[in-house]
Amino acid sequence: MAKTRYTIVIANRGTGVVRRLTIGLRVAGLSVLVLFSLPVLIGLGARWSALADIKSLQTRSGSLEVENTSYRAATESLTSQLQSLQATVDDLGARSQLDPDAAKAMEKLPGTLKMRAVGGGGAGPVIPSALFAPSLSSPEDTFGVLRDLLKGLERHLSLVKKDVEHREALAAATPSIWPTQGWLTAGYGMRSDPFTGRPDFHPGLDISTDKGHPVYATAEGTVASTSWAGPYGNLIILDHGFGIATRYGHLSRFAVQPGRRVARGELIGYIGSTGRATGPHLHYEVTVNGRLINPLQLLFTKPRA
Repeated sequence: MAKTRYTIVIANRGTGVVRRLTIGLRVAGLSVLVLFSLPVLIGLGARWSALADIKSLQTRSGSLEVENTSYRAATESLTSQLQSLQATVDDLGARSQLDPDAAKAMEKLPGTLKMRAVGGGGAGPVIPSALFAPSLSSPEDTFGVLRDLLKGLERHLSLVKKDVEHREALAAATPSIWPTQGWLTAGYGMRSDPFTGRPDFHPGLDISTDKGHPVYATAEGTVASTSWAGPYGNLIILDHGFGIATRYGHLSRFAVQPGRRVARGELIGYIGSTGRATGPHLHYEVTVNGRLINPLQLLFTKPRA
């Protein structure tokens, strides 16, 4: 049986040329199938491409979500560090404002003693050069440099804090208030001895007032001793640290015991005339590293009423 064949005639109306194309049934069927399948295949291809794009977008979205979470955590950490630094700066700013009278008295101390209150904070924090580098192309690089900068600031503030603490301690240890209320009857230096009339060096201040009048600690410190000390009579010695000590002589009685920690302005004893004294008064001395200094140069606060 002869195979069925089909002839396709193509004619050019302009020239009259006619071309014939003979094809078999199978080829014709395949051609029709291809013509009808092509749109379907194109549609499937478009669908697969869209699915791939969607999957890629989902992957990218998940990656961005992880990065966003990481950046949020890094930002929160940096914010916490900044808040901590701000709190430290505020605290140091408040603590660096010393009592004006104590600060003035501290400036009158020997230079070697004042140097002990300086912790050597040095220059300011070093800003990482990477902060200005053009290579900071990613947020991770920027966060890393900012963390290094904040750590540098923390280290510098730690040194500043030590300086402030040392200054606070020295200011608290500096005898800056009058030990009692009265009138100054003898100053520091050469004078005529009240018993012999001959020239004599007076190692402190004499403040005259009524017997039993209160005597106060002129700075924060520890009671080193409360005892009879010959010409000084009943004598209290306070150790203020930094090599600073104060002495309170001719007392009628003590109000503290050895070893007790006292604050500036705290009651420690009462005016008397014990020892080598012509009448009720307080003999007051200040020593730094065992050497006498003029107490008057440190007294900026008026006596307590």
